[in-house]
Amino acid sequence: MTAKPATPRRKTAPAKTKAETGAKPKGRSKAEQRAESLEQMLDAAEDLFSKHGMYGVTLKDVAQKIGVHTSLMHYYFKDKQDLFEQVVKRRAPITIGRRVEAMKRYAAETGDHPTVEGALRAFLDTDLDLYIEGGEGWRNYGALGGQLNNTPVWGAELMWANFDPVVLQLIDLLKKAMPDAAEEDIFWGYHFVTGALTLSLARTGRIDHLSGGLCQSEDFEAIKARMARFMAGGFVAICQQRANERKAAADE
Repeated sequence: MTAKPATPRRKTAPAKTKAETGAKPKGRSKAEQRAESLEQMLDAAEDLFSKHGMYGVTLKDVAQKIGVHTSLMHYYFKDKQDLFEQVVKRRAPITIGRRVEAMKRYAAETGDHPTVEGALRAFLDTDLDLYIEGGEGWRNYGALGGQLNNTPVWGAELMWANFDPVVLQLIDLLKKAMPDAAEEDIFWGYHFVTGALTLSLARTGRIDHLSGGLCQSEDFEAIKARMARFMAGGFVAICQQRANERKAAADE
């Protein structure tokens, strides 16, 4: 009996790709696209506000910087004030959270014996690390913070609303470090600290010019290496001097 020839197996065709079938590949969701658009707008606005201030920037300027129609800006923001406030609030919780945690750790480590320099390092160095490590976006935010701290018309209330609690946490640490200091002297000391910090964050290029390039406004590592110790020396000198004056007056 003659065997029947084997029936050849039919080859299975490879599955067609979505491109071959005409099916659209799955892309980002609308929510992801909106989030990305919002971040682009905030980045662009942050850059422009840091250079020109709130009054020097329009919604149209921001739209043109990222290549969108101004009407899209109005979809996300009520007006320029709303945009400005959202720029400020976007990064504030990050810098505040880092400093709060740094000061909590320092307080736990030192108990009833913190030092002025240690408290300032927890507050200043932790913030400066963001501008060292965080790239141009964070440096723009720092420059914008410098404007906020020096502009009573549109900056003061935003500073109060966002940054007062973390500053008062530092004040409490400084009071513990200098129990004999008058409260007013501690607040004046902080006033001088925040002035130096915000001037440094503004990156004006003034020190570059004065030093003939020996010092650079962009050199946050150099600022971090010096600022806390410099400010601590001033704090201690002023508070001790004033305490001695009060004691001498009481002894008369």
